[in-house]
Amino acid sequence: MRRSKRADAATPFTVLVRWLSGAGVIWIFGLMFLICADIAGRTLFGSPIQGVPEMVALSLVASVFLQLAYSVHRGRLTRAAALIGRLERTRPGPAADWQLLMNAVGALLLIVICIGAWPDFARAWLTREYAGVENVYTIPVWPIKFLVLLGAAVTAAAFLGQCLACIRQQRAAPAGAGLSRWLFALVPVALVLALGGLWVLGVQDMRLGVAMIAIALALIAMGMPIAVALLLSGFLGLGLVKQDFGIATRTLALAAEGTISEYVFATVPLFVLMGLFVNVSDIGRDAFAAAQRLFGGLRGGLGVATVVANAVFAAITGISIASAAIFSKIAVPEMVRQGYTARFAVGLTAGSSVLGMLIPPSLLLIIYGVMAEVSIGALFLAAVIPGTILALAFAVGVVLMARFWPGFVGPAEGSMQAAGGQERHALVAVLPVFALIFLVLGGIYGGIFTPTEAGAAGAFAAMCLAALRRRLTGSVLWQVIRETGQVSVTILFLIIAASTFSRMLTLTELPQEVAAYISGTELGLGGFLAGYLVVLVLLGAVLDSTSILLILLPLVLPIVSALGASLVWFGIVTVIGIEIGLLTPPLGLSVYVIKSSLDDESISLGTIFAGAVPFVLITLAVTVLLMLFPQLSLMLL
Repeated sequence: MRRSKRADAATPFTVLVRWLSGAGVIWIFGLMFLICADIAGRTLFGSPIQGVPEMVALSLVASVFLQLAYSVHRGRLTRAAALIGRLERTRPGPAADWQLLMNAVGALLLIVICIGAWPDFARAWLTREYAGVENVYTIPVWPIKFLVLLGAAVTAAAFLGQCLACIRQQRAAPAGAGLSRWLFALVPVALVLALGGLWVLGVQDMRLGVAMIAIALALIAMGMPIAVALLLSGFLGLGLVKQDFGIATRTLALAAEGTISEYVFATVPLFVLMGLFVNVSDIGRDAFAAAQRLFGGLRGGLGVATVVANAVFAAITGISIASAAIFSKIAVPEMVRQGYTARFAVGLTAGSSVLGMLIPPSLLLIIYGVMAEVSIGALFLAAVIPGTILALAFAVGVVLMARFWPGFVGPAEGSMQAAGGQERHALVAVLPVFALIFLVLGGIYGGIFTPTEAGAAGAFAAMCLAALRRRLTGSVLWQVIRETGQVSVTILFLIIAASTFSRMLTLTELPQEVAAYISGTELGLGGFLAGYLVVLVLLGAVLDSTSILLILLPLVLPIVSALGASLVWFGIVTVIGIEIGLLTPPLGLSVYVIKSSLDDESISLGTIFAGAVPFVLITLAVTVLLMLFPQLSLMLL
């Protein structure tokens, strides 16, 4: 269903979609300068810019909906692709049928958001509603509500455009798939019958919550975009709980407009922007060269250098996928050249890349902090020792494997030769890395920055660093800010969907009932954590990290609170548990990123998964250690 660039350029609608997306990404980029100007005004002149938090909060929701249609048009919404991908390869006809249904549902939900949001826009227009403080600064809110309406309407049209593409694909599909198509047609029929039964029976308690969870997971497994599945199940559940789909419509619109209209949510695009600027600056290569210079003389030293470089890179990006993509191109070829086996090289790269999700500043910890209403600064501080322990465990594991398992590692003799002939300049070149780490983390821990301000300052500093290194051409800059917008939209739209889903679950009282039940049993915190870890690993095999967080947290946070555990410690355990899923089949997101980055047919997915097994076990052992000794996460607080 991909369109060519020529076809896109010739379609007025796609031009509109690209223009809206461009406006949204430039808006996000502008927020970095606005926040940095506020920091400078407050710090240097004692005169902060009035209304920055309100402007940023209102800008986020408008920017998301401006870019959402482009995400739909380009197929960027997160989904579990294993089943639908296999179906598209083997039975394109039924796959087109199912894609048609999913896109129709997406269009319907965005139309519902438009219907629910229209009265708010009309009221804001008529009453001249504003945000801010009267006689100090005021910001009209009707333009933001209009942009939400516009973005939702254009996104609904984008979903309908995908429906037309599916119809064309249906016509091109080979004949002979009639039975499969009839079987797929039964899915929506069964869903409608199930919902009708729940409506007639008037089921409004926790059983309805269980049913909605089952529906959401089934739709996600079948390839529906995760945000759409959560929105649909949340909307239907709200309508059934209240026996009124008018209330569900208004609630859906309120979630769309209000969920991410908070200053703290700006941490998501700002840290993504910083990570992408770091990515284009070749900092990863410098960190690897410096680590190789330091540890290259050890047996297995190049593997240790890969772990250390990943840890350093994690401290300025917070995104595991970026680490996997960069070090698969830097570390893997060098390790193979110096005698390490390809299986070990790719397995170590995949394993150590997950440090990006734990070592602060971690994007996953930011999302957890926002969802759990826990201090992001406290989470960052709590992750320092666990992140160090995991990095040390990987490094010690590499040395032990090089000594006692040479068949797996290869003849990994020590070598002081640095990669790319940079041995003289490696240590000097890596100094900006530590300066950036000090700016971001030191600013947060020293009370100079909020996490949002640290993201803006870090992104600006990373941009300047990329420019000084002559890596930031105009085309690269546009690519960075556009990718920032698309990554941020997928995350923030997921948060909107998860908020709707969470509201529905709260109304069914399912989380409260489950928390009360577990508190009243002898299972205790240890038994709950054991089951929770199993669920994390299983979900990690088919879903991405952000989706796991957003689906599970509404259910488990009340349980953790009822059991009297620290939500900060639980966040660290959750993130490191989720990391295991990045390395396990069938999804194993880090593994797929490494495979696509290497572009080497001789290294299969099976080779990468097999090479990652020892590091999965090490991560699992560290997870259990942190579960048994919570003080390891809390001692710096």
